[in-house]
Amino acid sequence: MRALVVDHTAETHLALADVGEPEPAPDEALVEVRAVSLNHGETRAATLPETPDGRVLGWDAAGVVVRAAADGSGPAAGTPVVTLSYGGSWAQRLAVNTLRIGAVPDGADLGAISTIPVAALTALYAIRRIGSVLGERVLITGASGGVGRFAVQLAARAGAEVIASSGNTEGLRELGASEVVADPADVSEPVSGVLDNVGGPQTVSSFGLLRPGGALIRIGSAAHAEETFPLGAFRGTGGTARRIETFYLLANPSTDFSADLAWLAAEVAEGRLDPGISWRGDWSRHAEASSALLGRRLHGKAVLEISGR
Repeated sequence: MRALVVDHTAETHLALADVGEPEPAPDEALVEVRAVSLNHGETRAATLPETPDGRVLGWDAAGVVVRAAADGSGPAAGTPVVTLSYGGSWAQRLAVNTLRIGAVPDGADLGAISTIPVAALTALYAIRRIGSVLGERVLITGASGGVGRFAVQLAARAGAEVIASSGNTEGLRELGASEVVADPADVSEPVSGVLDNVGGPQTVSSFGLLRPGGALIRIGSAAHAEETFPLGAFRGTGGTARRIETFYLLANPSTDFSADLAWLAAEVAEGRLDPGISWRGDWSRHAEASSALLGRRLHGKAVLEISGR
């Protein structure tokens, strides 16, 4: 079969090549991949010298089950699905644990569905870590990115007053943001929760906005900058009890994502969640997509459609 593999001789460190067929374990289904969504993290990983040539990367995919798991778990053959894997998704076929497979409504756009796994699950789980956001002010940094766009929509759906922070503010109010700013430093009123996709100085100013009992969930570090907190930032006088939590979606391999993947797929399929696709094309154009993603020229998601080439 064909796959998009790491090739350090290529300009973008990726190339299409022939690879061996996957061999599913008893708790894995074999999926024919129809579309994949690129994330900045995996695309950047391809450029690192320590990532070996020939490795198949990729976390997000959507396709159709061609062989159900031998242990009887997961969806039956012929079911359209969305999958989250620890690598290997950028290929024509993928073996994936049924804990990380969600059924997709018949007739859904699998390209749009492929955007869900990392970005939408991260947004969903990070909001849950804040706690109930009904009637609360929630700040989302990096709101125009893949995770940020889903987070704005999901937090607004959960009843939050969403403050979206981004250098690119286009369309964020339409997604549900009540207030749009270029930087957390522009926010004047306290917030109950922060979903931080940026890091650096924005983490520091966002933490300073938290009300007593508030939480900052650290998701990403797009700024690639250090955080320096002022003296006394963590002093507990007044019983403030503010907290910072780090979050990584794939930290626990035994997490069952299947129900949440299926729910998110239905929301996208019915048009209740906008995946924010900003680039889409055949995987033969992978260099164009990865270059734009690494150059931070894309706001939203990039989708590659898997063909027989």
